[in-house]
Amino acid sequence: MEQKRGLIECQGICKTFKVPSGEHQVVADFDLTADENEFICLFGPGQCGKTTLINLIAGFEPPTSGTITVAGQPVTGPGPDRGVVFQNITLFPWLTAIKNVEYGLKMAGVAPKERRRRAQKYMDLVGLQGFEDSFPVQLSGGMKQRVGIARAYCIEPRVMLMDEPFGALDAQTRYLMQEELQRIWQTEKRTIIFVTNNIEEAIYLADRIVVLSNCPATVKKEYVIDLPRPRKYTSSEFLALRKEITGIVDKTL
Repeated sequence: MEQKRGLIECQGICKTFKVPSGEHQVVADFDLTADENEFICLFGPGQCGKTTLINLIAGFEPPTSGTITVAGQPVTGPGPDRGVVFQNITLFPWLTAIKNVEYGLKMAGVAPKERRRRAQKYMDLVGLQGFEDSFPVQLSGGMKQRVGIARAYCIEPRVMLMDEPFGALDAQTRYLMQEELQRIWQTEKRTIIFVTNNIEEAIYLADRIVVLSNCPATVKKEYVIDLPRPRKYTSSEFLALRKEITGIVDKTL
């Protein structure tokens, strides 16, 4: 019987960068399978290689060795099957919110009427009705990140790659964005690979947490998070998982 394949398959991934002193290995023998509509958090210590893994899956960087496939197709560069949301908010300041959301569709040659319809759908999804004509300078940090999420969703990718998207937000806005992302994911299903170094965020959001070692990154342990949603930060099960996973990460330092 043929083995079931995941939507994303990373097999034996290694990544080494050339530096003035020689070579610096950032990822070592990394394996990951992500299924359709699964929410996976990559969690590990700072500077362990999490962002490099997102860049490899996005196709921004080629692996030094190993293979990455999405829906069975090798990743050889960026593609419309993968949307990316970065920690640093990268909106075009001269475009309105809705024109930022439309941008990827415009570059793909989608007709103006259709791209406006789709952009409005995702502006509504992220709760930004009424802010379509606002420029980025007029938006709060959380609102800018919602525009970034809407822009990534608007190309209707099968995979969403999110590199610490809430890391630059204040604590209250971060909690609100976690709730919003969970709502969006449950409404508009996508496979999400979400990078974080915040354990509470990982447990709150993920179906599965992949704990990474210190640099070079490899899989140290995986946790299936079967707590019911919406999750409570103060529940005994949540706190027990937090303690266990934090202990695993502490041992990598």
